[in-house]
Amino acid sequence: MVLNYKAFTLGIEEEYMVLDPETYELKSHDQKIVQEGQKSIKDKVKAEMHQAVVEVGTDICQDIDEAYKDVALLRKTISDIAEGLSFKLGASGTHPFSHWQSQLITDHQRYNEIIAELQEAARSNLIFGLHVHVGMESRELANHIANSTRYFLPHIFALSTNSPFWEGRLTGYKSFRTKVFDKFPRTGIPDAFESIEAYDNYVKMLIKTNCIDNAKKIWWDLRVHPFFNTVEFRICDIPMTVDETIAIAALFQAICARIYMLRSKNLNFIQYSRALINENKWRASRYGLDGRLIDFGKEEEVNTRALIYELLDFIDPVLNHLGSRHRVEYVHRILEQGTGADRQLAVYEATNNLKEVARYISDSFLAIL
Repeated sequence: MVLNYKAFTLGIEEEYMVLDPETYELKSHDQKIVQEGQKSIKDKVKAEMHQAVVEVGTDICQDIDEAYKDVALLRKTISDIAEGLSFKLGASGTHPFSHWQSQLITDHQRYNEIIAELQEAARSNLIFGLHVHVGMESRELANHIANSTRYFLPHIFALSTNSPFWEGRLTGYKSFRTKVFDKFPRTGIPDAFESIEAYDNYVKMLIKTNCIDNAKKIWWDLRVHPFFNTVEFRICDIPMTVDETIAIAALFQAICARIYMLRSKNLNFIQYSRALINENKWRASRYGLDGRLIDFGKEEEVNTRALIYELLDFIDPVLNHLGSRHRVEYVHRILEQGTGADRQLAVYEATNNLKEVARYISDSFLAIL
């Protein structure tokens, strides 16, 4: 049996913060960056609910190197446009000190409906994430892979942690972004679904009973996309740099391919309950790489870095097939130098100044570390 690894295409969405170049506060750009960006990159740049946020999305990329080029070009293009309009950009899961109450909301029907329903939970949702879409041969395969990859979500989330501050306070978390987003309904680790039909029936029930008007209002940490043949991974903070984003995207792609390889041999990775996986998600949010996750097979705590090294061993058989080994290697750099959260905290410890933290975030936006 010849396995089709080319099916695992990639699409990457990043959310950036728009900053005042003098104060490094969040600043509304009144969609000027989006309007200018659409002249050259069309719908690859979009407005978000808050006017201090810009979202970009790649094309469908055939491999991780194509994704790298696309993300790097998007960051450079949007950064140049922002500079031309007297703004700066940064990539962090939360802003270190700006308050959501002072941020303007984009006037758009969808956002107005969300705020009307969710009220302060929506208005305060001033956070910045990374979404990685991995292409699938079928929705049936997508459901199978989504079920099996849930276990690994906290491991990769730990590598992305990049939001230790919230509204001028040191939160004690490596990712406080997830705590902010927890106020939304239909978030967090999803349950496993026994079939794609079971998932579709769940969505139909929510629509029929007016819980949602479409499946895009299911904001889980991963989901079978309602309109595309992809599994969408949504758990991660926006990483500070392009290299981190690409390494994390390569991990998600490789885990999908490894589960696919196991399935071809009539094997499967053991599935654990949402309740158990949530314990690891909380630990990853609180401690990042410096904590301990639960190895459910051994029923014991294990150093988070050690589990990530085990993950790297697990995906090794598919890296050559995907052509992503050199991008996954960057995970070792993250393990050595720390995540965005670790680097933010180091700047704060050295300066005791949150403006310097925000400046560092902005200076790192196009950096190669």
